[in-house]
Amino acid sequence: MSKEQYVPRLKDHYQSVVIKKMQEQFGYKNIMEVPRLDKIVINMGVGAAVADKKHIASAVEELEKIAGQKVVVTTAKKSIATFKLREGMPIGCKVTLRKDRMWEFLDRLVNIALPRVRDFRGVSDKSFDGRGNYSLGITEQIVFPEINYDDVNTTRGMNVVVCTTAGTDEEARALLAEMSMPFRKKG
Repeated sequence: MSKEQYVPRLKDHYQSVVIKKMQEQFGYKNIMEVPRLDKIVINMGVGAAVADKKHIASAVEELEKIAGQKVVVTTAKKSIATFKLREGMPIGCKVTLRKDRMWEFLDRLVNIALPRVRDFRGVSDKSFDGRGNYSLGITEQIVFPEINYDDVNTTRGMNVVVCTTAGTDEEARALLAEMSMPFRKKG
């Protein structure tokens, strides 16, 4: 009796469709040469936490709902008098997603959250770092279905970094486009 193993929808799409297309497009001879997703890092800066500690607690709670796992609180490395910031003060939170949680989050981001953004015309295809990693900013956390609009006291933005094993931006762009990342149309 073998138990059926759950595979995230986007991961299944990657294994069955994307790998073959990438091999044809870039001429990879070995399946291990094909770029794949490594991790997704979500970072939320909470500058208002300097004045009121409650802001960091609500940001952590919201990011945990979005990511589905425990969040790490980030602290200030230096004291900056003009911002009333002391070394060691909590000023943000972040989470690193890997394996199935990473695939599930990317699926929700691409198919549910991004289309809910106001006046959405696609994400920029210029936000690559030169090593195959893609960054995008989301201005409001309420685009995620896990966040109840009535429970939100302040809208916060977040940065999402999709790290791939691609060597070039062109390979990473092709990989993310095959996984239906809604890049802006040129023209």
